[in-house]
Amino acid sequence: MVRNKHIGGRLNRSSTGKNQKAGSQISSSKDLTPPDKPAEGDIPANSPELQTTSKGQLGFTDRVYLLASFIFQNHHLEKPPAQRLVSYGKGRGLSLPRVKDEEMQRTAYELAFNTLKYQELLEDIMIDSCFYLTQPMPEDQMCLVAVMLYDFQDRKFLPRKRQRDGEIEQEVRDVEKYLLRFKTKLAASLASFRIKHDLLSIECILPESLKTKQKRSSSLPLYAWVNTLESSLDEVQSVLKSAGFSQVKSIGQLEGETFCQDPHCGDILVFPAQLKAQLYTTKLLSNHKLIIQDKSCSMGPHAVCSLLPEEGDVLMLGCFSGLTVSHTACLVAEKRKGVGSNQPTVYVCVSDRTDAQREELQQAVTAMGCRNVKLIPEVFQSLDNDDKRLQKVRVILLNPKCSVSAVSNPVDFILQEKGDTELLQDLSQGSIAPSRLQALVAQQRKDIDHALKFRRVLSVVYSTCSSYQEENEEVVSRALEHAKARSEQEGEPKQANFRLSPSPFSIPDDAAGPEETEPFFMLEPSEQSNGCFLAVLSKEPEPVVKEAPRDVLVRANAKGILERIGTKKEHHGHTNRMKKTSHVPNSQPQLSAVKNGETKGSNSTSLCGQEFTNRRPSLQGKAKAMRVQVSKNTGSSSFSSTKPGNTTPKRSLSPILDIPTSSPRTHSASPPAPPPFLAVRTRRPPQEPLKPMVLVLPTIHFPSFFPAHPNYNKWRDPSQSVPLSRSSGGLSKDAMVKSRPLF
Repeated sequence: MVRNKHIGGRLNRSSTGKNQKAGSQISSSKDLTPPDKPAEGDIPANSPELQTTSKGQLGFTDRVYLLASFIFQNHHLEKPPAQRLVSYGKGRGLSLPRVKDEEMQRTAYELAFNTLKYQELLEDIMIDSCFYLTQPMPEDQMCLVAVMLYDFQDRKFLPRKRQRDGEIEQEVRDVEKYLLRFKTKLAASLASFRIKHDLLSIECILPESLKTKQKRSSSLPLYAWVNTLESSLDEVQSVLKSAGFSQVKSIGQLEGETFCQDPHCGDILVFPAQLKAQLYTTKLLSNHKLIIQDKSCSMGPHAVCSLLPEEGDVLMLGCFSGLTVSHTACLVAEKRKGVGSNQPTVYVCVSDRTDAQREELQQAVTAMGCRNVKLIPEVFQSLDNDDKRLQKVRVILLNPKCSVSAVSNPVDFILQEKGDTELLQDLSQGSIAPSRLQALVAQQRKDIDHALKFRRVLSVVYSTCSSYQEENEEVVSRALEHAKARSEQEGEPKQANFRLSPSPFSIPDDAAGPEETEPFFMLEPSEQSNGCFLAVLSKEPEPVVKEAPRDVLVRANAKGILERIGTKKEHHGHTNRMKKTSHVPNSQPQLSAVKNGETKGSNSTSLCGQEFTNRRPSLQGKAKAMRVQVSKNTGSSSFSSTKPGNTTPKRSLSPILDIPTSSPRTHSASPPAPPPFLAVRTRRPPQEPLKPMVLVLPTIHFPSFFPAHPNYNKWRDPSQSVPLSRSSGGLSKDAMVKSRPLF
C-alpha cells in the first residue's frame, strides 16, 4: 500500500505547460488552450510552448527519456533495504550528458521531477502488475522504466508517435516494447489503486500544499524586464503595441494579448503565460531587449539600485544566473547615466562555479551588453577590507542558496537561476529534510556574517525564495546580534552597526497583493507571482541631538575643559613674550631701570602723544615698580634725553601704548594746531593674548594757572609721539623728546 506521506511531493508544480499535458494527473490541464502557432520562420528552434503542446499529446523523444532517467537515478528516494520494493542499481551521482538545447533539458527535468513525486505509486504498479518480477530488466534500467511508465500512464497508455531513425535509442525502444506488452495489466493496476483509495486522479494523493502550488504554476504570468542597455521601456511598449498587444493597468486584467507594468519594479512588464510564443515573434527576446525572468529574482537588484550611492560599486554572491547579474548591472548603469563616464562596477563571486559555468555567465552578461561586470574567483570568506578591488564597494547583494520553498514552479526556477538540483528530491517529497535545511542555514549565516564585516559597505541586501523562518528572519536577526557584539568588542562607533532599514518597495493598493511585514519585506506566493523574502541591513547614523551652545559651554566648564585651555594659552603667551625679549637686536636702544627713585638725564618726557614737563626730578616710592632688564650694550641705568645737538637719529619703539593713570591730569597750554596731514598708524591685532601689566607713574604737579584745554586730546603728529617698548614695558632712549617750554 502507498502511504500519502511518502507519495506527497512538496514541489510547487509538477509541470509548467508541457507536463500539464498529463490529463490523468492534472484534471484541469484539459481546459488549457494551446497558443496559436506562429510561422516557423519567426520562432526559434527552442520555443518552449510549441514543443510542450505537441509532446504533451504524443510523448517525448528518446533522448529526453534517456536524460530524464539519468536525473531520476541521481535524485530518487533511496529506501532502506527492508522497505525497498524496486532496486534502481547502485549508480548514483552520475554526470549528466551536456545538452545545449535548453528546452530539451527543461523537459527532461520536468519528467524526472514528476516521476520523483509519484515514485512510490509507480513502484506499486510495477509490483502489482508483476512487471518487475516477470520482465528480465537490469536494475540500472529500472530508472528508465519508471520515467517511461509515468509518461505512459499520463498518456492513458496510448502509444507515442514514431520517431525518426536518427533519434532512435535502442535502450528506450526496448523498455517501450515491454511496457506496451504489459499495458493492460499496468492500466488495471492503476485503476485498482484509484478505486481502493477513492481517487478521481492520481493528483489527489498529493498534499494540499503541493496541489495548491501546481494550480498556481499553471496560471503564473510571465515576467520580463527591459534591458535598458539595448533599448528603453518606451521603445519596448511601442513595439508590443505595434505587434497587437494592448496595455492594461493591473495583473488581474491580463487576458488575451495584453500586458501591464509591475507595481513594484518599473522596468518589468507582465504577460499572460500563454503568450510566450507570440513574444518571440516580436524579436524583443532574441535581440535581448526583453528578458524573461521570475519576478522574485528582480527584487534584489532593484533594492541594490535604490541603495547605491554615487561613486559606489556592488558585490554579488550566492546562487543566481547571468540574467540576475545582467539586471543588476543594467540598473546601476542606468542610474548613473548622464552623471559621469565611469559606471559602477558589479563584482560577482564565482568561487563555487565550474569553469564552464563561469564562461557561461560571462557570455550571458556580454550578450546583454554589460561592460561593468567583473568576476572574482576567490572564496567570499577569503575577501577582506584590504582587498583593492573592493575599496569602493558600498552595497552587497546576498542571494544565498536556499530551499526554494516559496516557488511554485521549482524546476523552471532552479534551471534558469542555476540553482541546486539536489533540492528536487526533497521538494518532491513535500518538505526539506532537516539535515539539508540545517546545512543551508549554516551556510547562510556564514555568508551574511562575513558580509557585515566590511567597514566600507553601507548596505547589505539579503534575499531568498524560502518560506522558512529559519532561512529568513532568524538568519538576519542572529547576524545583527553577532555584528553588534563584535563591534562593541572591537570598540567601533555606534554608527558602524548595521540595522534593519525600510523596504524600498511600495505596497500595492489591491488587498490580494503582497504584504510588507515590518521590518522585513515578504512577497507571498500566489497565482500572480512566486514568493520571496527581502531584508535591507544598512549603516545609518543615529539621530544627532542638537544642543544649544550655552549647554555645550556649561558642560565643558563642568568638566574643566575651559580652564585647561585657558592655562595652556596663558603659559604659551608668556613663553612667547620671553622669547621676544631675549631676541631684541643689540643695535636697538634699551630701557634702563629706575632705581632708588632717581632719574638721570632729561627732565622732560613725551608720553603717548602728550607732553609732560617734569620740574621735580625726584621719582621716588612707586617708581620702583618699574623693573626692566638692562641691555648688554648700554652701561647707563638712567633715562636718556634727546638733546638738540644730537645729529644721530634715534629709533623709536612701537607700538604706542595708552597707559592710564589714577592721578588727576592738568593740561598745559593750548595745544598746537593740527598738522596739515594726519598720519594715523594702524595698530596690528595681537597675535596672542598678553599677560596684563600695571605701570605706576609718579604724581606730576603743574602750576595752577594752566587752564585745561578742551581740545587737548586731538591727534598729534606721529613724529611728536613717544612710543613705548612693548617688550620691556618702559620708555626707550629714543622715546624721550624735548618738550617745548611752558613759559
